[in-house]
Formats: sequence, C-alpha cells, structure tokens
Amino acid sequence: MDDFREVTLLQRRQLIRACAGLCTASVGLPAWTQSGHKIVLGQSAAFSGPASALGEEFRKGAQLLFDRVNARGGIGGRSIELQSLDDGYEPDRCSANTRKLIDSGVFALFGYIGTPTSIAALPLATQAQVPFVAPFTGAEALRTPFNRYAFHVRASYFNETAEIVKQLTAVGIRKIAVFHQNDSYGKAGLDGVTRALQPLGLQPAALGTVERNTVAVDAAVQSIMAGKPDAIVQISAYKSCAAFIRAARKAGFGGTFYNVSFVGTQALAQELGADGRGVVVSQVMPFPFAPKAHVSGEFLSAGRTALGDKFEPNYSSMEGYVAAKALAEGLRRAGGKPTADSLIAGLESMHEFDLGGFLVDFGPQKHTGSKFVDLTILTADGRVRH
Repeated sequence: MDDFREVTLLQRRQLIRACAGLCTASVGLPAWTQSGHKIVLGQSAAFSGPASALGEEFRKGAQLLFDRVNARGGIGGRSIELQSLDDGYEPDRCSANTRKLIDSGVFALFGYIGTPTSIAALPLATQAQVPFVAPFTGAEALRTPFNRYAFHVRASYFNETAEIVKQLTAVGIRKIAVFHQNDSYGKAGLDGVTRALQPLGLQPAALGTVERNTVAVDAAVQSIMAGKPDAIVQISAYKSCAAFIRAARKAGFGGTFYNVSFVGTQALAQELGADGRGVVVSQVMPFPFAPKAHVSGEFLSAGRTALGDKFEPNYSSMEGYVAAKALAEGLRRAGGKPTADSLIAGLESMHEFDLGGFLVDFGPQKHTGSKFVDLTILTADGRVRH
C-alpha cells in the first residue's frame, strides 16, 4: 500500500510538472507539489522602510543556520527553503503576504518581524492550522491566550521591562517615563512598564508617542520633558528612538534611555553614532560578538565562513540564527514525513533543550521557550558592551 501511494504521488508530481511546462505557470500550487525534496517556510517581514534592518538581519541569521543544515543533508534528506516577502512593517501588507504564503502551501510560517504585523498574521495561520514559529516580538497578546500553533523562542516584553524597572528602581530612580510607538507594539511595552511599576506604588512619570514608520517625535519630547523624568524607557524601532534621543537631549534631558530588544541594537548604535553613548538595551539572546556561549561561537563561525570580512554580527541576526536552530530541532523531531501536527509535537518535546548555552523550554501547554533577559549598553564608538 505504501509503495502504491509513493507511485501515485510520483505520477501526480510528473503530471504537475508536465502541466506547468505546457502553461508556464505553477502559481497557486502547494509548495510540496512544487518541490517534494524541500521543507518550505514562509516569512513576512520588513525588508524596506525604517524598520528594514530588523527583517534583513533576522533573515541573514536564520539563513546561516538553514544553509548549515542543508549542507549536512537537510532534515531527513529534505532541504529547508525560506521564502520571504516584504511587508514594510505594515499589518495590511503582512496580512496579504500571509494569505499568499498559506495559499502557496508553505509548511510553516517563521520569523515574522514585529507585533502589529504578527497580530495581523496569527489568526490567519491559526485558521489554516499552519504553525507560526519564532516571531520577532515579545508581545503578550501573541502569547495569551494559549495558541496551539504559535511558538515563541524569545522572552516577552513583560520579562524585558520588568528587568529594566528592577535595575532602575534598585539605584533609586523612580520617575520613569515611557516613549512608545502608537500601536500594539508600543502598548505591549507600556503595559509591561506599568505592570512592573505597580507593585512599587509607581506609575509612568510621563508618556509620549510616535506613529509607526515615522520620526515625528517633537510632541512626544515636549510631553515627556514636562514630566521631568530621570529615565525614559523607549518602545519603538531604531529610527524613531534615535530621533527621540537626539531631540530629548537637545531639550535638556540628562538622564538615561532604556530600550527593549526589538529596537535593533546595532541599527540603533549606527543611527546614533557618538550620541549612543550610555543608551541601555535589554537583550533576549546570547551575546553575538564573542563566543561567550557555544551557540554564539557557532553563529560567528557560520557567518565568517559564509561572508568572510563582510560579516557583521548583531543581536537581530543572532536571534534569527537561534530561532532557526530551534525550528530545525523541532523538524528533526517531527519525523521522516513531517506534518503540522508532528512539528508541533516535536517542538513541544523540547523540554529545557540546550541550543548551546541558550535553553528553550517548550511543552504541550507551554509555547514560550525562554525568559532570558540581559542588559547591554552602547558606547560612543558604536559598540555594544555586555
């Protein structure tokens, strides 16, 4: 019976190829019919616009890992292919991309960049019963309520903002303002700061917002400076955060700026240059600039082998590499003929799994793999100090 199914499948593929040759189109065919020897993943991310460095770097890191896996025979003899579409960090474009990817028959969705885009995509993935793995966001709205199809490799914004507030209040700083993007990402970060302050009897000293994909920060600076804060937590992307830092300092702010990991650490450092000195960024991945963890050494070796002197490690590409490594392990555990259900089971079997100094802990009712948070600081020469 199994042999008969294999012959039938082969005949079906041959027929599809023949039809494709006659009509010069395979658009709309499921990915498995287009390439039976590949596991095709779909990604919608920002590859243009003010947040483009995040999508580009995450994809570079993920591709380093997938290339490494493919060079060693793939997963059960199948190579991994990542198909990426540009959404410019806009939810409507992301929704359209997601429908296109699902209709094309991708095996799973992977590495979506951002909260508003991921919130737009997850219901589509859930309806289609397609796994949604390792979005580059820490928003609680994607984690609660529990979703069988969503897996998060990184810590949440609640974890990050709790660590930031803990450090600030430990040194006596209590007047903490929040500059945030005016969307679901910004609200997720604001909620995290507010939640961390509440047990201390505190609330944000002042608030200021910026529209997504813009750098119109003057109103936010005016609003926040009126509250006379001693520190400002920023929940936005690197261009708007850099614009706010410059404008706030010009307006006389002498305190410290804190950012969550999504800002894009290296992109922020490059955007600020010498103005970046003393800016703090929380991190949810191992240090990518030196082999302090085994997975960091792997990442650096893969990057230098592939790109030589052109390789520039950063936290965003490190996250892509780690996320891809977690997914590859889930695929290995999914069996010789992986399905959505077997991938979910494979990922759920990764209890306290060590990716090389970075633990991922999934389970049948636990799809948030890590709570790891670290704090780093930018230097005047554009470096990141651990």
